[in-house]
Amino acid sequence: MAMDLTFLGTGSAYPSPARGSSALVLRREGECWLFDCGEGTQTQLMRSHLRAGRITKIFITHLHGDHFFGLPGLLCTLSLQSSPDPDKPPVDIYGPLGLRDFLSHTLELSHSQLLFPYAVHELVPTPDQCPAGEFRDFSSPWGREGDPARGPGGRVLSLGPGQSSYLLEEDEQVVLRAFRLFHRIPSFGFVVEEKPRPGKLNVQKLQDLG
Repeated sequence: MAMDLTFLGTGSAYPSPARGSSALVLRREGECWLFDCGEGTQTQLMRSHLRAGRITKIFITHLHGDHFFGLPGLLCTLSLQSSPDPDKPPVDIYGPLGLRDFLSHTLELSHSQLLFPYAVHELVPTPDQCPAGEFRDFSSPWGREGDPARGPGGRVLSLGPGQSSYLLEEDEQVVLRAFRLFHRIPSFGFVVEEKPRPGKLNVQKLQDLG
């Protein structure tokens, strides 16, 4: 399985003419997975060899603006480049609790209607990921899952007792997990783990060697 990474931005706080805000793309099996989407990400995509239309998954590490302020604009640009297709699978977006509301309200207030489906899967942080004075009651996620007035459906993923990571997806080739990071606000890292694969044996060579 071939995978490669393209760094679209490595800056922090705000983009500059020579350095974009946080964003990188993992490309595998013809798909592009975007990790973080700071301001200017779509411009950086245009400068790269990547095709934005191949983005099937987006992962947001935390809700500081330099990591996700580019997301609504990117989704709108992807919509402008799309044709309505009721059978198209949704773009899966993973990120901290609150991301679904942000996208829903932003697109609603700007009267933006996307021509493709998307689903926001929110990660519920644990109390120790926030300073005690800033921790909110994350046990009651904002908005009801699948409520049309609150945006698209998606899963709400919590860390169970004894668990060290959130299982996001799994297919025949990879396991995709999230794990907690400790920052000024709830933050998450993401792991793409390739499953073990049996090697190919050269039977004739083995026979020749006895």
